[in-house]
Amino acid sequence: MPGDESRGVILGLVEGASVTLSSRELCTSSAIELADALASGATSSVEIVTSLMERIADIDAPGSEIELRSVLALAPDALGEAPRLDDERALGTLRSRLHGVPILIKDNIEAVGLPGSAGSTALLGRPVPHDAPLVKRLRDAGLVILGSTNLSQWANMRSPFSTSGWSAVGGLTLNPYRLDRCAGGSSSGSGAALAARLTPLAIGTETDGSITCPASLNGVVGIKPAVGTVPGEGIVPISSSQDSAGPMAVSYTHLDVYKRQIPKNRLAFRTDPL
Repeated sequence: MPGDESRGVILGLVEGASVTLSSRELCTSSAIELADALASGATSSVEIVTSLMERIADIDAPGSEIELRSVLALAPDALGEAPRLDDERALGTLRSRLHGVPILIKDNIEAVGLPGSAGSTALLGRPVPHDAPLVKRLRDAGLVILGSTNLSQWANMRSPFSTSGWSAVGGLTLNPYRLDRCAGGSSSGSGAALAARLTPLAIGTETDGSITCPASLNGVVGIKPAVGTVPGEGIVPISSSQDSAGPMAVSYTHLDVYKRQIPKNRLAFRTDPL
């Protein structure tokens, strides 16, 4: 991966330059590149969120050209939160390096305004009055919750014959590299959305392979943190001794920037590379 100086050259963020990034560039930029572009004034959180939503509508949503179906729902407040974060930046208030950068969360994680359905119609339409503690931590760090991702229904525990990447609510998530191949599971949508550049960052959950499998099949990276280091409240459970939410990104370099935002205790933070 390129170093900080090289990333600046890629984005055209040289000293004294005035650069405006195209919608395609915003969608294909990494989380670190977007953070640098926001810091330089080359873009805004509103522009990033709008570009990603347009790309989701073009290739992911039902009825779109490809119908990738990695994104189960878009957050209704994302386009309202983005300008607030831009205003904070203008006033010199930054919550973290990723202030204003969007993220998708798996739809078995509760966030106000999103279904939190685990892909099941049994949970569709129920009220979600509070953010899961994990989601609150992401918001507190200044990330924009862009929406929620499709998954293997009930995180692949609905049946011994379940299909990875399929849910009754979201349909079948396709693999962006080969549409006739499996996107893995159960964090299918998180992996596929990253690969299709519908988000720079995503959250998955894992009991046994549900982050690492779709990360592998979609050519991205993901980590299952040690059980108990990430708050599990507000996440549809399978096993209290095995479940953990974890970060996913296009490369480990970008994953490392934000995995520090989600642990529930100070002991989970690391300053040295893993």
